[in-house]
Amino acid sequence: MHPPSTPAPSLNLGYGPATLNRQALVYTWLVALSATTLVVANMIGVRLFSYGLPFSYSLPWDPKTTITSIDHTCGLILFPLTFLITDLLNEYFGKKAARRAVVISFAMALVTFLAIKGADAMPRLDQAWNIPEAAFDAIFTSAAAVMFFASMMAYFIGNICDIAMFAWIKRMTGGKLIWLRATGSTVGSQLIDSFVVCYLAFKLGREMFPDPNLVPITWAEVIKFGLTSYLLKFVIAVSLTPLIYAGRAFIKRVWGLQPLPPE
Repeated sequence: MHPPSTPAPSLNLGYGPATLNRQALVYTWLVALSATTLVVANMIGVRLFSYGLPFSYSLPWDPKTTITSIDHTCGLILFPLTFLITDLLNEYFGKKAARRAVVISFAMALVTFLAIKGADAMPRLDQAWNIPEAAFDAIFTSAAAVMFFASMMAYFIGNICDIAMFAWIKRMTGGKLIWLRATGSTVGSQLIDSFVVCYLAFKLGREMFPDPNLVPITWAEVIKFGLTSYLLKFVIAVSLTPLIYAGRAFIKRVWGLQPLPPE
């Protein structure tokens, strides 16, 4: 009798269904959430809001400039979430992976903006039931483009700073005091973010792309808007601190991942 022949090994050419491991699943979800949050924040960022304060404050170097309300874009409300997501990415995957997520989110927001501008350039169907051209153009104008790129640059600079601060605090505390590295890195980096977006959107952008309806603001107003927006971001960042603990607990319970040790 001849021994049974060994079946020939099947060739795996890489065309079969892919299975993501737990780390890849968590990273995919966090990056997708980061990109979505940034895209939505930029879409609603063209609308400004004003929230009256129960007090007033005059700038010491310019007493004529008095802060009585928080005036900023609606996108400001969502931007702190991008820092929270970046912190979770930094916590579980390290600085390099967190920076990659920032770049991916930046690219997805840019693709969205280009798609919208492409739609704006298409010939309009001249029907009464179609959306008015003026309504579409009122949102996606050159002014909105300036606001978009200002917020994008602020997002990129702010999150890169957040990643560096988070890793530094984590290393200095030996991986302890989660609240300190999460909140500390966020409130520190958002100070930079607040003034970058105010300067680029309301001063430099308007100077480079003049619009008779949008006059560049003064340096005093840049500082005023920067301070008021940072005040709101600071409150949101502190209030979101419990979410870093909730995120860690959720990732541990659902996927069983453990945070990385300090880099």
